[in-house]
This record gives sequence, structure tokens and C-alpha cells, in this order.
Amino acid sequence: MGPPFSSAFLLPVLAAMSAGEATAAFLRELAATSGTARRPMPELPDWASPNRVTLDLPSLRLRDFSQGASGRPTVICAPYALHAGTVADFAPGHSLVQSLRGAGRKNLHVVEWRSATPSMRLFSTDTLLADLNVAIDEFGEPVDLVGLCQGGWMALLYAARFPEKVRRLVIAGAPLDLTAGESALSQVARRTPVSTFVELLRLGGGRLLGQMVLGLWGPAPTPTEALERDLQLPPGDEPVPLAPLLLAPEAEALLRRFQDWYEVTVDLPGVYYLEVVEWLYKENRLAESRFVALGRRIDLAAVRLPVLLLAGADDTVVVPAQVFAIAGKLGTPAEDRAMLVAPASHLGLFMGRRTLAETWPQVTAWLDRPETPETAPAP
Repeated sequence: MGPPFSSAFLLPVLAAMSAGEATAAFLRELAATSGTARRPMPELPDWASPNRVTLDLPSLRLRDFSQGASGRPTVICAPYALHAGTVADFAPGHSLVQSLRGAGRKNLHVVEWRSATPSMRLFSTDTLLADLNVAIDEFGEPVDLVGLCQGGWMALLYAARFPEKVRRLVIAGAPLDLTAGESALSQVARRTPVSTFVELLRLGGGRLLGQMVLGLWGPAPTPTEALERDLQLPPGDEPVPLAPLLLAPEAEALLRRFQDWYEVTVDLPGVYYLEVVEWLYKENRLAESRFVALGRRIDLAAVRLPVLLLAGADDTVVVPAQVFAIAGKLGTPAEDRAMLVAPASHLGLFMGRRTLAETWPQVTAWLDRPETPETAPAP
């Protein structure tokens, strides 16, 4: 059983197949079987922290968690993958929003990508990037941008395309250089023919349907995996075997919340999804400065703003090398580049109690460093 975020791109049924074996008929049969076997999707657990929607665009919502606080705006760019953006504010003690606020980042906002409706099937990376630009323009000043997983490479793309609008950039658990390391996710994306992904989109009417992919993937992580590996409970370094029927009421409620969160899926626009598969995973265009965004080629050597890269030591979805290898390709001076490794799984980077309490305050301290002449925004 693999971590949930890999579901949007990594299908175990494809992992066992050589190129060409995943025929359209076979995928149709699997999709039909998974669709009839699944129980109705539960309600998505609400955000853990008070917030309000301040901007509602075709591809995203901008949520304000600041409660009127001032200071430098910090914007979390949530992932656009199989699961909802509430990964950034999952539950008390398991919320990146609350961790950043507790460390002093009060003017805090989250970009939440919308589940694709049929009318969104043709949305592309450029569509998303243009809407993100409108959202960032709402602040009227450079923001500190924090990108998570698939939202991480989108944040890098945005900062490279609009460098004057981002003061400092944090990227956590994001696939940036797919040739620098190997994960099961990148292996399957590379081996599987594009025609297979096209067939999945055809079955979804031009979208990647999250519930169909979740059905192909299988059940949620076991209680032990969810609580110990991803949510980092119980506290302490030594894992303790957990029997679901013997959990404390608080842990049982947290597990139920996690399982509901896992079962609620997001649908993805077909054009965007194919661009991610082909341009990012198969062709590695971003790392090789061949990615064209809103009419301009993205040259990573021209990126000079301060960047912090965060990876999980136990992340099997995006291995640390795929995050860190990008550092040497940026134009950012060495003294303005930082790299952190957290003892966490992929989801543990964003939901794990220890990582949020111990690692993310270090990220906030880096964001709060005094400006130098090199890092200060131009007047």
C-alpha cells in the first residue's frame, strides 16, 4: 500500500504491466468493477481553522486564514492531485496552517484548487498559472509562497514566471527534477505509454476522475500506517503497534477523519493532467529549463530569489533527490538556498505532528531572516 498522493499518477495495476499491456478494454473493465464496488463518498472533513473565501476563480479558491492580521502575506499553494487542499489544515495538531500561525505567520492564505467539472476538462497548466497570478495580485506586494507536493512545482513555475511577485519561496515534497532520483511513482509514469493515460481520460469524459482512480488503487492506509507513519502518532521515536478497537477516543476520531479525507477525491482537468505526465514526469522539462509557461520559457538559472527546499527522509512518492537536485540549477546565490530533511513520509511532511512541531518552525525562521541587499525586493 503506497501513500495516497501517488494515486493520481501511480496505478499499481500499471506497475505490473509492461508498456502496451494496459489495453483500453482492460482499463474499462477495471474502471467498471471499481466503480460498482465502492461505497458512496463521505463528506470531506472541514478545514480545521476558521477561514473565509476571498476570491473564487474558475480553477481555484483563495482562502484567508489571517483573521484580519497584518504583516507579510504568506500563501500556501496546496497540491492539485487526488486529494483535497485540506491537507494543509487537516486537524488540530496536524495543520500546517496552525503551525505557521503559531510560529508568527499571521497573515496566512491557502490556494485551494477546485475539483474539475466537465466544463474544466480543457484547463491547462497555463489556465491554473493565470488564475494563480490573479490570486497573488490580490495582495499588492510580494508574497512568501509555500508550495506543497504538486503545488510545489507550480509555485516554482510561478516564481520563475513572475519573480517580482514572490519574496521568498518554500517548496516541500515536490517533484522538481525527475531524473535525479527514482521513486515508484516516477518509474511507472516513465514506463506507461501516454495512450494509457489518454484512455483513462476518455473514460472520464476528458477528466481524470478521482473516484475511479481511487478504486483502481485500493483501500486506504491501515490504521497503523495512517497514525504512525503519516500523522506521527503516538508520540515518540519508537512505533507502538496499534489495534484499531483499542485506540483512545481522540486517536480513533483522528483516524476516522483521516479515512474520510482519504475517501473524498478531486477530479483533474484532462489537459492539465496530460501536461503533468508528459512535460514533468516523462520529459523533465522544468528541471531542464524547457518548460514554457504563459508564453515564456522558464529558465531556472534566472531564478535568483531565496529558496528553501524541504524533503521527507521516508518519502517514497517524491524522494529527496528529486527535490534537492534543483538547487544547483537555480540562479539563487548559495547563501540564499536552504535544504531541510525531515524524518517524515510524504503526507507526514504536511500532516505529521512531529514534523509540524519541529521542522516547520525552522522554515518559518528562515522566512523571517532579515533582508540582505541581495534579497531585498527592488524599490
